[in-house]
Amino acid sequence: MNDQHSAAGPTAPEEAAGVRRFWTRLGLPGLIDVHTHFMPERVLRKVWDYFDAQGPLTGGREWPITYRRDEAERAAVLEEFGVRAFTSMLYPHKPGMARWLNEWAAGFARRTPGCLHTATLYCEPDVGSYVREAVDAGARVFKAHVQVGAYDPADDLLQPAWGLLAEAGIPVVIHCGSGPAPGKHTGPEPIARVLARNPGLRLIVAHLGMPEYEDFLDLAERHPQVRLDTTMAFTDFTEAFMPFPAQALPRLADLGDRVLLGSDFPNIPHLYLHQLDALERLGLGPDWLRAVCHDNAAALFGV
Repeated sequence: MNDQHSAAGPTAPEEAAGVRRFWTRLGLPGLIDVHTHFMPERVLRKVWDYFDAQGPLTGGREWPITYRRDEAERAAVLEEFGVRAFTSMLYPHKPGMARWLNEWAAGFARRTPGCLHTATLYCEPDVGSYVREAVDAGARVFKAHVQVGAYDPADDLLQPAWGLLAEAGIPVVIHCGSGPAPGKHTGPEPIARVLARNPGLRLIVAHLGMPEYEDFLDLAERHPQVRLDTTMAFTDFTEAFMPFPAQALPRLADLGDRVLLGSDFPNIPHLYLHQLDALERLGLGPDWLRAVCHDNAAALFGV
């Protein structure tokens, strides 16, 4: 495995070659990553500033941004890696942001080959109207961030949006676990209430729900439309303070048709290849890796 803690790391061509060897060895046409971040540059810079300052929601941990590059360079990196489809995960931290973020994301998807048109939402009175606008504009996946937004996902204000997304069959990648630091409404209980009212909602639980891994596995086992993404799970960085419980690995293997590759690119404190290596070293086999790294998302999004 490449040394993801190296100060310099491999050159870009060497890293891209390593990522391509990974998926070529599995017989895949490339990777599909459901958890990558693209957002307006001034917003992304503020996110990076927050990581640099080791803000409370990072758990106060040192978190170097490995791919701190401009938008075009970041998109080019994913292309070099052979990521054939990816998202532009973006999210508001206050009311009044979501609609203009969605307008930006629609433009980004139009100008960026491989991007799955992404939208977002916030708990506010007009959420139903702008979610409808985004759906009508062709959004294929939504991002919800319960930790950063500090809202209850089961709030009645959000029900029109959840109902619409469930009816439309549009997946929602949702950061609802309490890692790397708990939020006011993180954890499995609020999500269980959302699913009780919207059992057909296609939620993709980000980060495998860390650190409440087993609780979110419970939800996935009870709700056939719930999926999980691998974002930063099993990496050396995460295992140091939020390790995945070894006894739960057989359950993750059994849910192999509903686990999707996520990375958190570019906001990761390690090389992209390390996430892939971390999944491979679980020893769950090539069929599981093929499903997770490509086939499950290809079926979900029709790509």
